[in-house]
Amino acid sequence: MEDPKILIGLDLSVASRDVIEVLIEDVAEPAVFDEVARANQGRPEILELLLHHPNTPEEVKNYISGILQLPVKPQEKTVDEHRRKQAKPQNLLQKIQTLSVGERLKLALKGGREIRSILLKDSNKQDMLGVLDNQKITESEIELIAKSRQVPEEALRTISKNREWLKNYSIAFALVTNPKTPPGIAVTLISGLKIKDLLLLDKNKNVPELIRSAAKRVIAARKPKGA
Repeated sequence: MEDPKILIGLDLSVASRDVIEVLIEDVAEPAVFDEVARANQGRPEILELLLHHPNTPEEVKNYISGILQLPVKPQEKTVDEHRRKQAKPQNLLQKIQTLSVGERLKLALKGGREIRSILLKDSNKQDMLGVLDNQKITESEIELIAKSRQVPEEALRTISKNREWLKNYSIAFALVTNPKTPPGIAVTLISGLKIKDLLLLDKNKNVPELIRSAAKRVIAARKPKGA
């Protein structure tokens, strides 16, 4: 059976140098450097890239130097390094814009928070859907996507199918109140809303009448008998 990681584009051993450069530029976890190094033992140019990167952990540098049979030189932080960090978001955007559709999809599946933020604004719908499959994506990011009126409908459908995300009240409420959410999906989430939010929803003219009517029915059903 084929490795599922290869099937979904996460095989770092065949990722281009450009993709790896962007990936490690935005990485938050040291484990990613180790993963890239171990996946590229036969690619000296990638190992050299990691060896000289200022954020590569020392243990990974030692591992790489053993493969390349090179001494590890201590990396000194300089003013230039500080400037590099300040310019990182713009550099990432420029680098990502030069990548192919397939390469951007790989980044969507594997990239850190800044990469995800950039790709969520990408005009290519598949990049955004790829970000939703990124195992590192946080619920706060999902909530922002669920609130956005610029995202494609498919993204909202994808979020609505994830039971773990829907356990987060803010995400469920964001889907219900987003006019781009298909009404058939929004209606199924209304019964889980708090009464104060149902009352707000009843007065919200930005959502379809179907949603407001459903909110009214739930409010009426929750009223004490005789009230």
